[in-house]
Amino acid sequence: MGTRLPLVLRQLRRPPHPPGPPLRLRVPCRASSGGGSGGREDLLGQRRLLDGQARSSRSPGGRTPAARDSIVREVIQNSKEVLSLLQEKNPAFKPVLAIIQAGDDNLMQEINQNLAEETGLNITHICLPPDSSEAEIIDEILKINEDTRVHGLALQISENLFSNKVLNALKPEKDVDGVTDINLGKLVRGDAHECFVSPVAKAVIELLEKSGVNLDGKKILVVGAHGSLEAALQCLFQRKGSMTMSSQWKTPQLQRKLHEADIVVLGSRKPEEIPLTWIQPGITVLNCSHDFLSGKVGCGSPSIHFGGLIEEDDVSLLAAALRIQNMVSSGRRWLREQQHRRWRLHCLKLQPLSPVPSDIEISRGQTPKAVDVLAKEIGLLADEIEIYGKSKAKVRLSVLERLKNQADGKYVLVAGITPTPLGEGKSTVTIGLVQALTAHLNVNSFACLRQPSQGPTFGVKGGAAGGGYAQVIPMEEFNLHLTGDIHAITAANNLLAAAIDTRILHENTQTDKALYNRLVPLVNGVREFSEIQLARLKKLGINKTDPSTLTEEEVSKFARLDINPSTITWQRVLDTNDRFLRKITIGQGNTEKGYSRQAQFDIAVASEIMAVLALTDSLADMKARLGRMVVATDKSRQPVTADDLGVTGALTVLMKDAIKPNLMQTLEGTPVFVHAGPFANIAHGNSSVLADKIALKLVGEEGFVVTEAGFGADIGMEKFFNIKCRASGLVPNVVVLVATVRALKMHGGGPSVTAGVPLKKEYTEENIQLVADGCCNLQKQIQIAQLFGVPVVVALNVFKTDTRAEIDLVCELAKRAGAFDAVPCYHWSVGGKGSVDLARAVREAASKRSRFQFLYDVQLPVVDKIRTIAQAVYGAKDIELSPEAQAKIDRYTQQGFGNLPICMAKTHLSLSHEPDKKGVPRDFILPISDVRASIGAGFIYPLVGTMSTMPGLPTRPCFYDIDLDTETEQVKGLF
Repeated sequence: MGTRLPLVLRQLRRPPHPPGPPLRLRVPCRASSGGGSGGREDLLGQRRLLDGQARSSRSPGGRTPAARDSIVREVIQNSKEVLSLLQEKNPAFKPVLAIIQAGDDNLMQEINQNLAEETGLNITHICLPPDSSEAEIIDEILKINEDTRVHGLALQISENLFSNKVLNALKPEKDVDGVTDINLGKLVRGDAHECFVSPVAKAVIELLEKSGVNLDGKKILVVGAHGSLEAALQCLFQRKGSMTMSSQWKTPQLQRKLHEADIVVLGSRKPEEIPLTWIQPGITVLNCSHDFLSGKVGCGSPSIHFGGLIEEDDVSLLAAALRIQNMVSSGRRWLREQQHRRWRLHCLKLQPLSPVPSDIEISRGQTPKAVDVLAKEIGLLADEIEIYGKSKAKVRLSVLERLKNQADGKYVLVAGITPTPLGEGKSTVTIGLVQALTAHLNVNSFACLRQPSQGPTFGVKGGAAGGGYAQVIPMEEFNLHLTGDIHAITAANNLLAAAIDTRILHENTQTDKALYNRLVPLVNGVREFSEIQLARLKKLGINKTDPSTLTEEEVSKFARLDINPSTITWQRVLDTNDRFLRKITIGQGNTEKGYSRQAQFDIAVASEIMAVLALTDSLADMKARLGRMVVATDKSRQPVTADDLGVTGALTVLMKDAIKPNLMQTLEGTPVFVHAGPFANIAHGNSSVLADKIALKLVGEEGFVVTEAGFGADIGMEKFFNIKCRASGLVPNVVVLVATVRALKMHGGGPSVTAGVPLKKEYTEENIQLVADGCCNLQKQIQIAQLFGVPVVVALNVFKTDTRAEIDLVCELAKRAGAFDAVPCYHWSVGGKGSVDLARAVREAASKRSRFQFLYDVQLPVVDKIRTIAQAVYGAKDIELSPEAQAKIDRYTQQGFGNLPICMAKTHLSLSHEPDKKGVPRDFILPISDVRASIGAGFIYPLVGTMSTMPGLPTRPCFYDIDLDTETEQVKGLF
């Protein structure tokens, strides 16, 4: 036993400290235990110790301080041992108790602090003025409720403030005094192990039993107790077999009841008009009030002797110790909740129709759960989400810190064979798989998807929320705006673009001195560098902080970026398909003083900032990546970055909310993260690292996170492994390879497939030979996955025109090619139930050891890395670099970027560079026309042929069918 507890016991034998001035502050103190419940249990705010005359009235048979101290020591020691065991597995864990106190009780503050410090707890003490209102108390309670660092909350306030409204404002799981209706209800129901029991009531029972009193059959009278204390005492005595009566001091026939009782429990101060002689000598009396037998009341009655007087300070000290015990229990429960557990998820029921209605009809026919309900079901805390409307929310990155010791779940990638222009349903397979895992197999699972660009939504492709009975809802919110992440990227991207051209203009029209004076202006007579300007000085090797000390040469070096306009690679972006922005001329206004140049717009998701968002793992990392983005080279052939332009901090501000993943749900109410949507050609085509990392923590060790890679496995999967997994450090467990009979027939020599044109009969009628011939592409994609050492499960996305013979053939050939399993899936028509077999196959494959490895070492020369991908993945004979591509490689290598991974920008419609070459092309030379770099994102991307970064609109875009019902405000026409 440490030194603190004896100090506490000595304090109970000395007069209390004089009250100090009222305070209103939130002060973190070391370790304390909190208050009770005012008139119900108001121990800590109303202590007065018994004087010598009162103590002399104790009979020889009463409890002695030494006996009481022994019980307190035992409780504290047990609590300390339990906490130590918890901290062995969780070294950083230390429970925190908050005490809200209105008024002054410095003695009990010190006692609680010493008791809790002896145990190893921490405290936050909120001291309010004695005249604080009910609303002010509740406001403080609500703040503590949402503070995830606090595990218990106790009130030390006056009796008149203890209303039901105040008490039930406490979160039951933090109510260590057991005063809320929920905790009392569980106690009454017999579920004491699931709730917190009043420490005062427990102290009364404990002291009686430790005194050798047999409570079975005893008549107990509880006098002057109210509310939670009265209810808890009655319940606990009844459980011990006692006959319990309650009475108030002014109850008629109180004297008779006192004479009949074997044990009397005093719950509040005895009125002066009630004589002590009403209490019969020889009975046991417990005092839970603060003034009983004080000098004032005890005078004139020194000859009264009770059989066993247990004083108020006995009860209060033990109650304080038992409150500490409740705090340790609260911490243990909290730790248990942080550990992996199977979600108690309320899944939404599906009632599939045949024929299957349109996607938006299905979406609108299902009412999603409130997103805060979903968040709570999957273990997110209230302060870890930011709600947008009813059905979507952002998740704060703080959850990663809270769950940092949680084991990750299984990591599953959904990729596909080389697709038709119609797509083969990777998104629907992803969603169908998590619906099957969670809604039908009761396994924690999360889908992580890319956010779609609005360009294709109004163009030709339509939405990207999945389809049929496997989609994210509400689909119109998924496809339109979401929470504004792409708009934030657009704003940040275009701010940087504006900064580039503006800097060139000002450098062209000003002297060094004028430019420097405007960059470092005189403000209130003082000239200072900003933080980012100091970083630029350091980069330039100028170790000065006083702007007035720079030499003319240093001023010129600092002020002029000397951007070569012909090397600018940073383009403006817009989230709309607009072919007429593919090539533009900027700077034609008179105010631009003749400075004009050719430029272009890209689609917003092609911005490097989108790739940065997808690969970052923290706010600090994102800021660093944004600062490293190279936008051009200077006239000395050195890279010019966002840091050089001084815009990094502003970009980070614009992106501070976009970094938080967006939480939505599937049709069956299972969780989905929708976050980031980088292009799958000039970028890596995967959703964010942060979404995956948070989801892996939330599902727990036995759960699954299913994410999707854009395009075929030769592009999206290869980049997922070589770029995303390098950035995240995560190791995949399984690849789900999506195939369709339709795509396999195309690879087997079937007619061309064109979006918007009806399929030829070869695709709607059984054709075993075409399927067999086309399985060469499936076999090749399986082999590509095996290069990385990850088991493959083939998911055959079944269409209504597929025959059983075709389905069986695909599954058989896939297994022969080395797939762990091959399973037909019917999620589009029936939801998760149609992918249960796939879910089981994925679970079994994930139980096998992953032998994951990267395809190449990033330290290899750039050309060797490109060649490795071309030959091992695409099946090329060799590569051919254009002179421009070779020059770019030499420049990037010279600038120190040669050790970055490679992100090939190639058509997704063929393994080769020629979209019309289906199946498995062989012996081709892969031409590299150009090489560019996304330094902030962290990769170099060679261009294989011409690559458009701004889609156009077709003759009849989707927007012809999109409309708004102005009465119901429902969106129509999305698909």
